[in-house]
Amino acid sequence: MVLYIIPVLSNSRELENDEFVDKHHMEASFEKYMRRADKIIIIAGPTAVGKSTLAVKIAKKFGGEIVSADSRQVYRGLNIGTGKITKKEMCGVPHHLLDVASPRRRFSVVEYQKLARQKIKDVLSMGKLPIICGGAGFYIEAVADNVALPDAPPNEKLRARLRKETPETLLNLLMKLDPARAENIDRKNPRRLIRAIEVARSLGSVPSPLPLQHSYVPCLAGRQARNVGMSKKEFNVLWIGLTLPPAELKRKIAIRLFARIRKGMIQEARRLHKNGLSWKRMEELGLEYRHLARYLRNKTSKLEMTDKLQTEIWRYAKRQLTWFKRNRRIRWFQPNQTEEIKTLVKNFLSKSK
Repeated sequence: MVLYIIPVLSNSRELENDEFVDKHHMEASFEKYMRRADKIIIIAGPTAVGKSTLAVKIAKKFGGEIVSADSRQVYRGLNIGTGKITKKEMCGVPHHLLDVASPRRRFSVVEYQKLARQKIKDVLSMGKLPIICGGAGFYIEAVADNVALPDAPPNEKLRARLRKETPETLLNLLMKLDPARAENIDRKNPRRLIRAIEVARSLGSVPSPLPLQHSYVPCLAGRQARNVGMSKKEFNVLWIGLTLPPAELKRKIAIRLFARIRKGMIQEARRLHKNGLSWKRMEELGLEYRHLARYLRNKTSKLEMTDKLQTEIWRYAKRQLTWFKRNRRIRWFQPNQTEEIKTLVKNFLSKSK
């Protein structure tokens, strides 16, 4: 049960003895609040497109708090490499689900879903607007659609066999089992590929699917879609997507990468290892950290590292767009359409349903 705190307008007309607030003003305030009591905003899109900046603007305009939806920004210490928003960039807006886990252990989508849904309810109970912001499509849908995620147990024999295979072989196997997941996954990350194969095989062998209150998860396909259920939805969601023309997004990715290198991304990785993060685990964290781990062990040059990162981050952005484009609920904008987006949000919040 969620206890909702109904805010009273500060300019309410009071009687002379200050004991009562004007009844009609209270009713208007209550009605206005209840129109948004279960509403949340989602701001999704590819990396480097400007999601965090937009989320802060929307939060400041409509009294919101931001719930991060990034599969690596949940880890403490992974700041520059993940492009984690800084305190200054937050502009005083509360941000949640950043720095909630140790990078030494794996943090799952099941754990994220539980924490995120509880945080959304907490924000709603304070009369604030929750804004989910990020590029982790499966994480976002797990929360917004209340996806019932089965806990596929580890299969050590399967893992041992798969560890002997190359990432290319693992990807080909995953494409046969779950093509949709294969399109979105970090294709150079053996750990994630192995886990995805493990989950797909486990779900495919389940004798009966989980109870479904909807036909299937909208943006999933293959065995995962057939066997992953959705519980009753609790939130009324406005989906906003940010995108840019390919050439512009590619340019922003490059600028952002070199800015992070200048800011100290290499030193951050060195410090993480010094503080106990193994090279193996750093590589498992993918993208920037995989190549940083290799560079710091003299397995590649700085130039080669930056060239490969530009290519792989761009490919990752394209996979993110592929994932989100399946979702027909998303209303797409470019980052400079702030006023149009604010109007959309205002209309969404003003509706009774």
